[in-house]
Amino acid sequence: MFGMTEVTDDTIAERLYGGSYKTIKQYVDILANRGVEWGLIGPREVDRLWERHILNSAALESLIPQGSRVADVGSGAGLPGTPLAVLRPDLEMTLVEPMLRRSNFLTEVVDELGLGDRVTIVRDRAEDAGISVDVVVSRAVAKLATLVGWTAGLFGQTGCLLALKGQSAEEEVAKARKELSKRHLSAEVLLVRADPSSEVTRAVRVRRSESA
Repeated sequence: MFGMTEVTDDTIAERLYGGSYKTIKQYVDILANRGVEWGLIGPREVDRLWERHILNSAALESLIPQGSRVADVGSGAGLPGTPLAVLRPDLEMTLVEPMLRRSNFLTEVVDELGLGDRVTIVRDRAEDAGISVDVVVSRAVAKLATLVGWTAGLFGQTGCLLALKGQSAEEEVAKARKELSKRHLSAEVLLVRADPSSEVTRAVRVRRSESA
């Protein structure tokens, strides 16, 4: 498996991003250098940026409707929002990040990648951001029950939350049942991947219950 990853992840990304590959490669280079210097990416992650960060983020792409307004909550180094924005020029992306250092990093990244016309940085907590979107995305921010409490007010009646999760996805859904029920929400675990050749990842999709 490791041999395949070393040979193919960059190739998979090049095929996936097509004409935008140069931009996503520039972003990976920023993460590998300034992202590590700023403490946003662990040094051990550098060799796994394509697989664990770019392709993992891009796996949500198939779940986001065309022309959606999307908010990446707790964006950090820009994941998953930046890979999605580069891959999908039709999206109107807002990167929500309360920490000054991280929001400064995001501002630099968006400017350098030339994404300023469709990517906005909001330095605030999700629950105080005062925005309304179609889709909220999130990665490695908080347990699902907490995340639902922060983001339920951001997406409308027909919108959703897409949270990238690991092996604990089903357990988190079970533990979040009380919070979900209180807010008339339902959750399901979906297995998604950016490309048929890339690794599968778990995404929890939270939506308004039909009975709500």
